[in-house]
Amino acid sequence: MNALKNLSVIAIAFLFYQCGSAKFEEKPPFTITSAVYNNWSGGQPGEKGSILNITYTSNYIIKFDSVYFLKKIQKIEVVKTKDKKLITANFVTSAKPDIILDVNASNEMANPVPEIKKFPFELNQNDAIISYIVKGKTKYYKIKGIKKGKSIFYPSAPKR
Repeated sequence: MNALKNLSVIAIAFLFYQCGSAKFEEKPPFTITSAVYNNWSGGQPGEKGSILNITYTSNYIIKFDSVYFLKKIQKIEVVKTKDKKLITANFVTSAKPDIILDVNASNEMANPVPEIKKFPFELNQNDAIISYIVKGKTKYYKIKGIKKGKSIFYPSAPKR
């Protein structure tokens, strides 16, 4: 019984160790030429967030999946023009009140249970991780030292 407990503790410790030490690609099939994020606000009252723009070069077709940045995960949008390739992701940080607050507590029963997810990576403020898929396997590349650009203000929509 004691040996089974010890084996269980070792197995659990090994699983946590494997989850915490994701392997990052040292030589991905692309080269990052610039990485900038801009904080933005406006459009609608209380709306704000950050947009991450990463330009890259590659001789291969890359299937980008997601980017991990600012303790959030966002699907990547790839934009290609004739003179550059761009990965972009928009991180909305404004909280939308989608809960019911009422004097009668029974009216609040329809509120969704909040999801608490642990962010899978330890990142500095100016670091991001890109996930991409090669031959059916997800790979990760860490970008360090992303520059902060000027804040962007979008005017509110005109009143009707």
